Amino acid sequence: MWNTIQRQLFPALENELGPISAKDKEFIKIVSLLDLRSHMNKFRWHGFGRKRKDRISIAKAFVAKMVFKFDHTDTLIEYLKKCDDTRRLCGWENAFQIPSKATFSRAFKEFADSRLPQNIHEAMVIKYCGQKLAGHISRDATAIEAREKPVKTEKDEVTPGPKRKRGRPRKGEVLPSKPEKRVDLQATRSLEDNLNDLPTHCNVGTKKNSKGYKETWIGYKLHLDCIDGDIPISAILTAASLHDSQVAIPLAQMSSKRVANLYDLMDAAYDSPQIHEFSKSLGHRPIVDNNPRCREKVLMDPATKSRFAQRTSAERVNSNLKDNYGGRNIRVQGATKVMAHLMFGIISITAMQIFRLLQ
Repeated sequence: MWNTIQRQLFPALENELGPISAKDKEFIKIVSLLDLRSHMNKFRWHGFGRKRKDRISIAKAFVAKMVFKFDHTDTLIEYLKKCDDTRRLCGWENAFQIPSKATFSRAFKEFADSRLPQNIHEAMVIKYCGQKLAGHISRDATAIEAREKPVKTEKDEVTPGPKRKRGRPRKGEVLPSKPEKRVDLQATRSLEDNLNDLPTHCNVGTKKNSKGYKETWIGYKLHLDCIDGDIPISAILTAASLHDSQVAIPLAQMSSKRVANLYDLMDAAYDSPQIHEFSKSLGHRPIVDNNPRCREKVLMDPATKSRFAQRTSAERVNSNLKDNYGGRNIRVQGATKVMAHLMFGIISITAMQIFRLLQ
């Protein structure tokens, strides 16, 4: 009987490769959930020109880059040449089969332009989380520092209207209507229209940290929705200067197409009547920290406060992304490539958290 007991987590692989390191086991778990082949049809060689390098192996290598926390592609290539186990797990039997840095760069651009990491993440969330009811969605944003110059936006020339006296309008005087805010328009538009309306250029962002001091950075801002279990289900990258509240409705639209949930947990930056109403229109109950706005702060009752404490899930995911999956080491430029880099880390976090729920 004792001979039938499986004593290893990956018996076939360990018989073939020998003892597997902890990082390689993590890499195997992540890749096993991605289902890369179903997303790679558009990257396959169709018989014209020189045969391309295998894009599936390159995509696995970019996941390994996140898992092993390599800052540069050069470091990844050198490691794959020396480490037989990881190289063979990616799909290259010999070191000379590993593509050059230029090929990695071209493949990464193809992945970024086609939104491959986003599509993989969406399919994985729907497959493993979409069938179950999520209790809470925690919404938060985090600063993403980039190595590029901020874009200078030219201010539109506004023709001043006729001046009027201060105070109450005269009898019969019609005041010009104020332009509608972005948050007011988002509830009536589709997700695609809302995403196209959000600025994605690199600029300067400022926010207050937990101690009340202002922090400034150059780059972008990543907005995340996370469910119980610290699983990120939706992500949007915007300009660093964009306020968090202007991305809440697009995030809610994106998440509602993937997961059904009960509560929306948000901090005081999202305390807006439009966001409250849109959350209720989806059948959710919004729990938002009150923003006093020069008034007395409204405190939560003990039960709501206890439920609101679950919002730290989004903060843990942000911290995990930056500390362990390349969120602090952005070596590419442009919103499209930066988002692809971050999404390789996000799909790694998603896969690992799904495995932890199964244990």
